[in-house]
Amino acid sequence: GAGALADAELLALILRTGLAGQGVLQLAQSLLDRFGGLSGLLHAQADGLKTVKGLGPAKRAEIAAVLEIARRVLAQQLAERQSFEQPQAVKDYLCLQLAALDHEVFAAMFLDARQQLLRFEVLFRGTLTHTAVHPRELVKRALALNAGAVVLAHNHPSGAAEPSRADELITQALRQALQLVDVKVIDHVIVGRAGTVSFAERGLL
Repeated sequence: GAGALADAELLALILRTGLAGQGVLQLAQSLLDRFGGLSGLLHAQADGLKTVKGLGPAKRAEIAAVLEIARRVLAQQLAERQSFEQPQAVKDYLCLQLAALDHEVFAAMFLDARQQLLRFEVLFRGTLTHTAVHPRELVKRALALNAGAVVLAHNHPSGAAEPSRADELITQALRQALQLVDVKVIDHVIVGRAGTVSFAERGLL
């Protein structure tokens, strides 16, 4: 059965065919080596797959679909089983949601009083600026979902997860707006290609 197959063999089943001079198992293993195994491939961005010789649009679409299914399953399991009191659980969940995106988004995890996930939502797309992020919209969603707390998040698809001064200012503005309706901002997590940064762990909240 599938459980007895090696990682490269599983990936070869999706690829189905190799290249001239390179069998399908060799192609599968080269992909795993390039992205750091299945875990790295799970977080690979679309642009990264485009650079792999021999992966045409059809194969890239098939791989992307399988990886997206895997990400959604893992994210659903985390959401159902985890209380998001621990920073690592939050970062793991947000990496699954945001690490593979090739465009910037701003999102929020809306939590109940026990810090169980009520909803994860992408609220804005594009570069994070004061004009893009509207505190009123975030407050409206928190009230509509009867959230007791939120975790803010955005991604840096092209680089490191280091927060900018603008990130800090926006975080404080959103935190102050949510305080008016008794919703606590637990953290703001930035997801980059090489890892994550937690505002709470940095003492920025």
